[in-house]
Amino acid sequence: MEITEIRIKLMSDPNDRLQAFCSITFDHSFVIRDLKIIQGTRGSFVAMPSRKLTDRCPRCSAKNHLRSRFCNECGTRLHEDRAEKGEDGRARLYADIAHPINSDCREMIQQRVIIAYGEELERSRLPGYVCTYDDYGEDNYARLGEDVDEMGAVPLMLSVGDTIRRRDTAAAQQTPHHLATGKVDGEVSARMAWRGAGAGSDEDNFGAGIV
Repeated sequence: MEITEIRIKLMSDPNDRLQAFCSITFDHSFVIRDLKIIQGTRGSFVAMPSRKLTDRCPRCSAKNHLRSRFCNECGTRLHEDRAEKGEDGRARLYADIAHPINSDCREMIQQRVIIAYGEELERSRLPGYVCTYDDYGEDNYARLGEDVDEMGAVPLMLSVGDTIRRRDTAAAQQTPHHLATGKVDGEVSARMAWRGAGAGSDEDNFGAGIV
């Protein structure tokens, strides 16, 4: 079995222990993604792709990470020391999704990936550098819907004259009834101020206290 391609995605924070993600291809036929290159006390090392270990809440049966202090579903307080301990006494919080089953294979992967990481660092300093790691657009920003403005969804704050009122999020998609007539905010504000001052006939003030 031979590693035929390695792709590296460098992390932007130089102070972060996570230095890069990488993918490796075996024999031009099989790809393993999301290996991590991590800065350790003895230098960089390669961590295989893994998943968080979970258990179930005894009250609602929802799954929670072993570090969770409360159930994500029902809020029940969970015991903090629930993870199994390894031979070194450390809690087992993650399980490898894919990993070598002998030390020779692990050492071969480690050596090749660390060399590729150093080469990628050198290339990243050159002008016009482009990362070849395929992250399927996970770092891209989603496109807004056609009915949403550039600032995002329907605004939660509504301006009425000189006052600013908060919209209910559940009703944020609905047009306020006093704006549905086509009146601009200035006209609405002026009419409200005029009524509040007590001006006009009884007919004009009819229903003023009804919401």
